[in-house]
Amino acid sequence: MWKYVLKRILLALITSFIILSITFILIKLLPYNRPTGTNEVMFGYYMKDVADGFVYDFRIEQKNMGELLWSYTDGAGRAHYFYEVPVMTQYFRWLKNIVTEWNWGQSNSIAVGMSATGIIVPKLAVSMKLNIIATVISVPIGILLGILAALKKNKPTDHVISTLVMIFISIPSFVLITFIMGIFCYNLGWFPTKWPGSTDPVSYKILGYIVPVVCLSFGSICGYCRFTRAELCEVMSSEYLLLARTKGLTKRQSIIRHALRNAMVPIVPSILAEFLSIMGGSMILENLYGIPGIGSLFVDALNKQDYNVLFVDMAIFTTFGLAAGVLVDISYGFIDPRIRMGAKK
Repeated sequence: MWKYVLKRILLALITSFIILSITFILIKLLPYNRPTGTNEVMFGYYMKDVADGFVYDFRIEQKNMGELLWSYTDGAGRAHYFYEVPVMTQYFRWLKNIVTEWNWGQSNSIAVGMSATGIIVPKLAVSMKLNIIATVISVPIGILLGILAALKKNKPTDHVISTLVMIFISIPSFVLITFIMGIFCYNLGWFPTKWPGSTDPVSYKILGYIVPVVCLSFGSICGYCRFTRAELCEVMSSEYLLLARTKGLTKRQSIIRHALRNAMVPIVPSILAEFLSIMGGSMILENLYGIPGIGSLFVDALNKQDYNVLFVDMAIFTTFGLAAGVLVDISYGFIDPRIRMGAKK
């Protein structure tokens, strides 16, 4: 089992390295996005890129170095002519910067000269907090509704729950938040029309969480409900459960001791995958509600062509995706003792 775990982690690291390398090269092949601001700000930005190994600094204009990015004469009267370093050279210097300094580059539009990681870290905390709350709410509600639908299979309760699940699972979170904001925020005025600021009262901040959390939870609740119902219905119709009933167990005992325990085996690992899908689905929702998370930052960086910030944002989503896949695979072996991945026949 431990060999399998180490193998999966190693493969995930290799996959992450390949994805990030290809993404970095493709982004650097795009036209160089020059920063804007005062001469002092731009000069500081280019000198930082020179130190990171992404830009050349010459004292005279060059004819064979490609397009001139910017020229400037500093306070000491020295001329600076900046040219972009070849892409593959940038790639190897980028690897060196990450390994030795954890330096992922700097922003050229959102906050000129600020490190990309320094911009993303506080916004990542906002997105994680929001999505964790949505997951904590959606998991028990979704599983309980799924159990209720399975126990009342083909009865009015099951039909009502299944119909509502099919309706809400078909509505994207950003469409749902549009209706909720229009009705409850603008028309009725029950909730804030945008994400509360840091200086707003605590009660107002709590109200600000309700709209995005509800919108993120609806799809997850429907997913858990449908998955739980399907798994539990399959288990309840199995032969070993019928055997348990014939041995004298009541319906309640057979469901609690056998059916629910076995139905939870594929459901529990799916929570990790569902959390990741919430992270991805919150991208547009964060923009609509003005939430300062990594989802809205991704769109902002894309619109402003802030490639370094965009790249780090993509790296976070890639890492989360691969980590969730590894954890899901590994969790099967710990949840169900019958599963021993990587074992010899």
